[in-house]
Amino acid sequence: MANSGIITGQYVRISQTPASIGDRILAQAIDWIIEISYAVAINWMATTSGLSVFNNAGGYFFTILLPVLCYCPLCEIFNNGQTIGKRLLKMQVVKADGSQPGIGAYLLRWLLFIVDGPTMMGAGVLVMLLNDRRQRLGDLAAGTMVIKLQSYHRMKVSLDEYSYLSNNYRPTYPQASDLSLEQAELINQTIQLPDGDPRIQALAAKVKQALGVEARANHDDSLFLYVIARDYRYYALEEI
Repeated sequence: MANSGIITGQYVRISQTPASIGDRILAQAIDWIIEISYAVAINWMATTSGLSVFNNAGGYFFTILLPVLCYCPLCEIFNNGQTIGKRLLKMQVVKADGSQPGIGAYLLRWLLFIVDGPTMMGAGVLVMLLNDRRQRLGDLAAGTMVIKLQSYHRMKVSLDEYSYLSNNYRPTYPQASDLSLEQAELINQTIQLPDGDPRIQALAAKVKQALGVEARANHDDSLFLYVIARDYRYYALEEI
């Protein structure tokens, strides 16, 4: 699978893995199934209650057409770049530089799906085949790309990996200064394991117990260990 390399402000090369075309098509199919199921369910409920929404243009628009049309952009805006299909396949929409897209970017890629989608014989698939980042026309216009979520978690950590060298850096876990060199090296080796490896969870629990620290609410075990290792390097530099 191709990787998309970018350079951070600290001149550190990081990589993110674009979602495959097959995964994107499958995620879109899941979203279409959800949209169709919603439309069928609403129409069935309206019909069985004697109020068929198809007999009223306004009712049809506001109860069926509008929610279906707005499903994708609203999901991505309020669910951190994920529709249900993307979430199930562990994908996410991000800016090409790794940051989170704004509302305008989400709306632009949604509007251009008219060109990318089935109405234009799937032109978006052809465009994705022609670029390494697997971007369709909507992504190119909005400056976004769809990546594997696991890769994005790694990338977000990498963006700050060397920030402890800056003058205004503030450690998240001051207790990291109590780590020994051997313990820090073990953490560094463990965080190279694939996400979900049980050794990450086991080591995170031991580190929390040994240092008497609780992880922040938005820090899973993998991210917790990354930050602990980064804070340790900060304190190690302070002693030089």
